Amino acid sequence: WQQGNVEQARGQMRPLARLQTTLVAKRGKQPHAKKQPVEVEVAACPLRVSYSTGVRRKQAGTQVTREVWLVEVQIVGTGLEPWLLLTDWPVTDEQSAARIFTMYRQRWGVEDSFKFLKTCLGWEEVQVLDWQALRTLVALAWVAAGFLYELGVSWEWAEVQLLAKLGGWEPHKDRKPGKITLQRGLSRLLEMLATQAVLAEYETTHHGLPPRIAAFLRNWGPSQEL
Repeated sequence: WQQGNVEQARGQMRPLARLQTTLVAKRGKQPHAKKQPVEVEVAACPLRVSYSTGVRRKQAGTQVTREVWLVEVQIVGTGLEPWLLLTDWPVTDEQSAARIFTMYRQRWGVEDSFKFLKTCLGWEEVQVLDWQALRTLVALAWVAAGFLYELGVSWEWAEVQLLAKLGGWEPHKDRKPGKITLQRGLSRLLEMLATQAVLAEYETTHHGLPPRIAAFLRNWGPSQEL
């Protein structure tokens, strides 16, 4: 076990795995970062770290030492800084290195999906939705997040394709819709749900809609169940 800090331990790392994955990165002379296949190199070493249990707490803590594994992930052929991970899981061979890399990628995907959902639910129009419409929006936002952050939702899902179409996506054999397109699709769906909620509230309060609006909507007839 290495005793000391992270920078000192990096000099003792042992290469363990070279893996294929998909990340948003800029390679070579590409003008912009984009989601694409890349290779990553994973190295690791055991490390003893010391820390105080009183950090960010009001009461005084004690100094403890813990044995962990320091993992470094290099994204080959890009200008991205290496990832440095500390884990309790032993990282001693190619299989365990691949496991840790996959675990942390999935964790970050879950965290990013929560941020995405929080952004969608922070839109002003959400405040006028009824329970059924809100439940529909949340469900579709999770579908979009699951697709964007590779949490088991694929392009074959009809919901993803519909959100992409609502977002103005044009079919392309080498490119799938991204975050902006799916957010735009969700936004358009939200506008429709918010409109329905406002109209329903007005109709209940005033025992009907204004004649001209009622006449306009009579021939439109959107789906009542989503």
